[in-house]
Amino acid sequence: MARRLRALPPSLGPVRLVAVDGHAGSGKSTFAGRLAAALGGAPVLHLDDLATHEELFAWTDRLRTWVLEPLAQGTTARYRVYDWVARAFATTETALPPAPVVIVEGVGAGRRELRPHLACLLWMEVTPEDSWDRGQLRDGPGLADFWDGWKRAERAHFAANPSRPFAELLVRQCPEGYELLPGPGKKG
Repeated sequence: MARRLRALPPSLGPVRLVAVDGHAGSGKSTFAGRLAAALGGAPVLHLDDLATHEELFAWTDRLRTWVLEPLAQGTTARYRVYDWVARAFATTETALPPAPVVIVEGVGAGRRELRPHLACLLWMEVTPEDSWDRGQLRDGPGLADFWDGWKRAERAHFAANPSRPFAELLVRQCPEGYELLPGPGKKG
């Protein structure tokens, strides 16, 4: 997979921007971390760092200004990470260099506003119910109210701005590793 991604043409300035999308709890962060390691330490942007309690999916302007525009120019992007406990953005900036491959992972990473900048869109092939069960188990009962609101927001987001139909590859977690399947948006 790493070799395949490196062979793609750049999609955003000198960068091959790769999106890992799927339902909350589907394993996006874990897969993105493993993919980044296979790519020799590729930078990973977690969309949870740009979203807020009030704007679960309204982070497109921040992404464009803080990340996409600098990377398109071949310069280091700088963004402030949202602190979900303090409910505020950090005062310090996090750097995201214009590496040959940069991974963006999170629910909505394959949204229509981002797709023109992507070299490849990967979708974690797990049902919403299984994903949400995994996420709630991970987060514990203290976040049950948050998850109730999240599920409604995620359903509305994907109804208005689906990603899966555009994914070039579907990623299915197996007992040992991952299986890659052609996605509905497979190019050529």
